[in-house]
Amino acid sequence: MRFEEVFPVLDRKGLGVFSTGDLRTLFPKEQDLNLTKSLQRWKGRGLIARLKKGLYELTYPRDRRIPDMYIANRLYSPSYVSLETAMSEYSLIPEVSQAVTSVTTKATRKFRGRHGYFVYRTVRPFLFQGYGVRNEGGLKVLMAEPEKALADYLYFRNYRKKAMALGEERIDWKSVRKLDRSRIGKYFRLFGMPMEALRAFL
Repeated sequence: MRFEEVFPVLDRKGLGVFSTGDLRTLFPKEQDLNLTKSLQRWKGRGLIARLKKGLYELTYPRDRRIPDMYIANRLYSPSYVSLETAMSEYSLIPEVSQAVTSVTTKATRKFRGRHGYFVYRTVRPFLFQGYGVRNEGGLKVLMAEPEKALADYLYFRNYRKKAMALGEERIDWKSVRKLDRSRIGKYFRLFGMPMEALRAFL
């Protein structure tokens, strides 16, 4: 299995991050042993890098840059970017998130690798909503709407601890006031959080 044959297919399909399952689907006639040896060979040549077991990214050509938020989606699925990362992207908090933070229906996980630190927080399946597709460097990234990012953030930072001490949060309330209040209310109700705690800041 030659990289020169595989790369154009991955590139055309936008698979800058790909799994062994992706390769099996794209090249069904390849035997698993040959596939494993090919991946090891490409990794040794610096053409790909391993993100975790069974998941790789293209490092060819050298100027290729795959957004961390896209990697977050692929690293642990299903998931969408939210919490501190989304809040920072929407300028709802002044800090830049040190980790890429996401929400998932799977178990809470943390990954540290060549792209930095990735954190995943667990919600129940009915709370896994309020996200959309965002274009990052030509790649599709699943990311929370600003109203859902706020609800996710406050749930894990405050309400889950049974305290809605919102005055202690470093949130840009001026930016929050520009959001859709009905959507904020919808997501607060999903979490069972009291909207009254937020009204003083709106």
